[in-house]
Amino acid sequence: MVDTTKRVQEYKESLKSKAEELVFKGFPETIVRLNEILETPSFKNRAFVDVHQDLNIPVPDPILVNSHDDLPPAKKTKYDNSISQEGTKVMALPNGTSPSNKHLQDLVGIVKPHIRKLVEDSNLLKMWISFMIPKIEDGNNFGVSIQEDTLAEVQSVESEAAAFFDQISRYFISRGKLISKVAKYPHIDDYRQAVVELDEKEYLSLWLVMAEIRNRYCSLHDIVIKNLDKIKKPRSTNAAESLY
Repeated sequence: MVDTTKRVQEYKESLKSKAEELVFKGFPETIVRLNEILETPSFKNRAFVDVHQDLNIPVPDPILVNSHDDLPPAKKTKYDNSISQEGTKVMALPNGTSPSNKHLQDLVGIVKPHIRKLVEDSNLLKMWISFMIPKIEDGNNFGVSIQEDTLAEVQSVESEAAAFFDQISRYFISRGKLISKVAKYPHIDDYRQAVVELDEKEYLSLWLVMAEIRNRYCSLHDIVIKNLDKIKKPRSTNAAESLY
């Protein structure tokens, strides 16, 4: 029992040490690194046309229904019904698969590690602040309220960062559904244009995610540094002594 208690205490002390190093060293380094990434050609001044992707779904030759008046009635009816509101039956694409957008996949590969790091860093910061909240007492709780407000901000950042993953997965699901529409209705240009618009929107969203990750690191670093004294020591010794 004593050994377990000691190990838990060692874990808490280790976590506090890591969190303080993160605030003083890790956050500034990460902010600088994210600014550098946002200045690279992958994110800055890139035209939407640079992220367009060929769908590899050709437009089939049009079927001239009226040119088969000489067919027997049974075959003519079967042939005419091959075009309907249900679209084209897709067994296999003639040119192989319709690929994902390679340009955006590369950007996702850059963005995702930073999303994960923000989730992990905010979780570490959350536990650090939680461990420093003192036991509940009457009076002298101004510093504790600062701790709680800071903790709420950190938890908000953690939730927002986790939501960025959902945003990426929703993009691929939406794009897959549009691609299936293009395959089923290859003659309708609006579906093809919808894919282009979705890709452009996702490019802008990925840039925005990187900018928001940078902004969240800045806000966390700012709020912790400004309130560090109260976060680490929410109740002053003098106020505690005046109670006796």
